[in-house]
Amino acid sequence: MRVTLPHNLTKEEVRARMHKHAGEIGGFFPPGLARVTTDWPSEDRMSITAVVMGQTIPGGVEVRDHDVVIEMDLPLLFSVMKGPLEAAVKKEGGRLLAP
Repeated sequence: MRVTLPHNLTKEEVRARMHKHAGEIGGFFPPGLARVTTDWPSEDRMSITAVVMGQTIPGGVEVRDHDVVIEMDLPLLFSVMKGPLEAAVKKEGGRLLAP
């Protein structure tokens, strides 16, 4: 699954906002449904691992000049829900860029 969120901020501001809000990603899911961990392996890449219903979902966020790309490697169990998941990521992912 790949979702692109456009922005008109500097990369430095995007990174700062994402660092500030990274701990809130678990809250994008219904309470108790997911455990989410994040890490920054490089300046413009945040890795995300979500454990949902016993399934590990790896992914990441790439900070680019004019957009942020969120990618998640959905297991087969969740691939049938790709459309609704993409819509939820677009809606909730915007919170990562909030001041």
